[in-house]
Amino acid sequence: MPTVETDVLVIGTGPAGSAAALALATYGVRTTVITKYGRLADTPRAHITNQRTMEALRDLGVEEEVMAEATPQHLMGNLVYCTSIAGEELGRLHSWGTRPDRLADYSAASPSRMCDMPQDLMEPVLLHNAQSRGAHVRFDTEYLSLEQDDEGVTVHVRDRLRGDEYDIRARYVVGADGGRSLVAEHVGLPLRGQMGVAGSINIVFEADLSHLVADRPSVLYWVLQPGADVGGIGAGLVRMVRPWHKWLIVWGYDIDGPAPDLSEEYALGIVHRLIGDDSVPVTITSSSAWTVNHLAAERYSAGRVFCAGDAVHRHPPSNGLGSNTSIQDAYNLAWKLALVVRGQAGPGLLESYSAERAPVGRQVVDRANQSIADTARIFDALGLTNTADPELMVAHMAARKEATPEAEKQRAALREAIAFKDYEFNCHGVEMDQRYESTAVVPDGTPPEEPVRDPELYSHPTSRPGAKLPHAWVTADRRRQVSTLDLGGHGRFTVFTGIGGEAWVRAAQEVGERLGVEVAAVVIGPGREYDDLYGDWARVRGTDDGGALLVRPDNYVAYRSAGAVADAATALEDALRTVLDRAL
Repeated sequence: MPTVETDVLVIGTGPAGSAAALALATYGVRTTVITKYGRLADTPRAHITNQRTMEALRDLGVEEEVMAEATPQHLMGNLVYCTSIAGEELGRLHSWGTRPDRLADYSAASPSRMCDMPQDLMEPVLLHNAQSRGAHVRFDTEYLSLEQDDEGVTVHVRDRLRGDEYDIRARYVVGADGGRSLVAEHVGLPLRGQMGVAGSINIVFEADLSHLVADRPSVLYWVLQPGADVGGIGAGLVRMVRPWHKWLIVWGYDIDGPAPDLSEEYALGIVHRLIGDDSVPVTITSSSAWTVNHLAAERYSAGRVFCAGDAVHRHPPSNGLGSNTSIQDAYNLAWKLALVVRGQAGPGLLESYSAERAPVGRQVVDRANQSIADTARIFDALGLTNTADPELMVAHMAARKEATPEAEKQRAALREAIAFKDYEFNCHGVEMDQRYESTAVVPDGTPPEEPVRDPELYSHPTSRPGAKLPHAWVTADRRRQVSTLDLGGHGRFTVFTGIGGEAWVRAAQEVGERLGVEVAAVVIGPGREYDDLYGDWARVRGTDDGGALLVRPDNYVAYRSAGAVADAATALEDALRTVLDRAL
């Protein structure tokens, strides 16, 4: 069979691979996608979709389609701790930004809302839109090996239907082949951490639980049943997949023991135990085993091969960061590949991918695993960790209801332990405030701002180079509200300035034409196309009216001038040449 040729080959159709295909196709890059499977994901797996991911999907034109399929934020927010779904409640936490004061934070931070979008619904939106924009997808095509040279990468694959093998020739390769990535292994990406920290079983089932949960809508219901599992504490998770009839249970197993029992009888027993009502009709859809990992790659690329998603960061689903980080990897990489493929940027731009995303991956892996450890505070408060006797554990849990000083202390400890889970379920700063340091960012010499609130729990918008462009609503035509994020992005660079910044507008056109890249210009102020009637933009822009921000295609600030300069064209060209790896 003759060699297939493409500019970028994407290996894998999970969130990272499908998002990479979507972004590349949107930017007009000739893209081929392969997957060894004959279908997209058939189980819900990843689901929490945070605001930063929704901003990326908004820019790529699929936000509304995702929201039409997803469970909205207001149905996500009652995190419940209980003895079973039908049983006694131990406590609740307003999660995913739904507590009134946190909802204000989330609403102010972004034009997009977080949602719950199961992976088996997300992948078709991403990949089908990629196909409609020109990406070619080959199912049942298994990656085998690759060889790099100065001009590109030759990838050897097997057609699993016909049985024959052939080559795909690409200028660049994106390895998004998951937590057992052969691509990352073959190019020798150094990994730090541990695989197989613990074992878990996923059980997907259908059951109408609306009579038990509709009054306390949530994505997650944590069930504590001492003595019910290998660890003694009996902690299980019942996750809503579709309200309120499709569910997924996460249940632990001894990773050092025999293979877990995945029989329907075993799964049905766990489901009824966690529901707490055997009379509820249940249909088991699937059961599968997986391991908790704590591992991240030190770098994400080798030569012309770039890895993304679970190939380079592997962690438990705590904090709901997995698919979000994967999609954001792809969004960061795609515009850089597009500019290099088109000859508008030098290859040095691609080196910024690892520099920017690897620290984020390490933070996410550590945060997700720390959230698992933090759950021990709840077990301690309930008296579940100081004994191995399940009956005594149950007695300790019941003791919190007594009218004694000891019980009052226990109740306070439990409230504090549940509130501490804000670091897992309301971790807005981790979700939104990823800061980049790389050659694709031009420092302005200012020190990082000191956060006024906890930097993990709260987002702190800034226009300092290396930060995401702050969101602010500006007004067009006196009636139409537009986010600053909508004025940037769209696969191009954007200069933001104000009244007195006309030199930056001229510079954007001149420099863009000289370098052969699109540089849009946005002027915000009274009498201009966009007006800052609320004053929100003036509070977050970090410049004077005559200053400017140069924003990258991924809506990250690449360069900032606090005020007017003597030669805006030279300043802007120097900044763009630095970002694009174009000799000064």
